[in-house]
Amino acid sequence: MENKIGIAQKKGSVSILSTKKLARNQKELLLNAGLRVVEHDLISIVPIAFEIQELPQNIIFTSKNTVRIVLEKKPDLSTKNIFCVGDKTAAFLNQNGLQVKETANYGQDLAEKIASGYSNEDFIFFCGKKRRPELPDFLRQKKISISEVEVYDTHLVEKKIDRTFDGVLFFSPSAVRSYCAVNGLSGSIAFCIGKTTASEARNHTSDIIVATKPTIENVIVQVVKYFGKS
Repeated sequence: MENKIGIAQKKGSVSILSTKKLARNQKELLLNAGLRVVEHDLISIVPIAFEIQELPQNIIFTSKNTVRIVLEKKPDLSTKNIFCVGDKTAAFLNQNGLQVKETANYGQDLAEKIASGYSNEDFIFFCGKKRRPELPDFLRQKKISISEVEVYDTHLVEKKIDRTFDGVLFFSPSAVRSYCAVNGLSGSIAFCIGKTTASEARNHTSDIIVATKPTIENVIVQVVKYFGKS
């Protein structure tokens, strides 16, 4: 495999599929490594109707999508304690003047922080309809008060792609399901943003590389390390 990849590098023919549109600077990291990049948004985020009633002091977000949709309702969250997953989510919250009390790379890790230091407090979790169960289930097992408000749904955008890519970039379990509904991963390496995404990918392939940190940039780092020019 390494010999074949080396030949492909010299010919500039290593092909990468990103299952979401990348920012220009993110795409340039791949292009500057001599890789050819194709992008398709294979999931769409669709806001759903919800109401914000009286809020407890503590609010949980696990994605920027959720924060963006909630803030469009213009609630006053300035005095609330925000608990979130991901550095990008935390940065987006800070940009909007909100106080991030705790952050973690994964929902399970955040749940453990909450259980350790805030077990007597009430929480509300703004989430998508297909949210992962680990965080709320763990908190309920620990008898911590948590309510959930669904603010968006994730729709799969299934697209048949009649070619094999050397690497396919996945940023959510939903993207894996969308791609693999009509495409295969034989002959491709699945680069996954985190453990839950990789778990979904293992239903379809064993050729998986997981980012060491759950960010788009770190997924790209792994791709460049594996395929890029030295």
